[in-house]
Amino acid sequence: MANTKQAKKRAAQNVRQKTRNRAVKTRVRNIVRELRATAETDGAKAKENQPMTASELDVAVRKGVIHQRTASRLKSRIAKTVNKANAKPAAASS
Repeated sequence: MANTKQAKKRAAQNVRQKTRNRAVKTRVRNIVRELRATAETDGAKAKENQPMTASELDVAVRKGVIHQRTASRLKSRIAKTVNKANAKPAAASS
């Protein structure tokens, strides 16, 4: 239990930050999950949603919720997924 005024203030700040961080992390997880699911069914729509997903990752980095390299890794992976979904199958050679 916090004994000083400063400790009480920090405890309250930690609660607010935890709430915000959890909301941002949940949003990032859901948006990445949705993009991956969309890529499996509709590659064109996934291509449209890719910049929005990258933007959400950048917002999470700016808020200090996830690390820059984590965001870069996720953006790279979703780009690979979207590109793979939009790749045309190779023509059968005769």
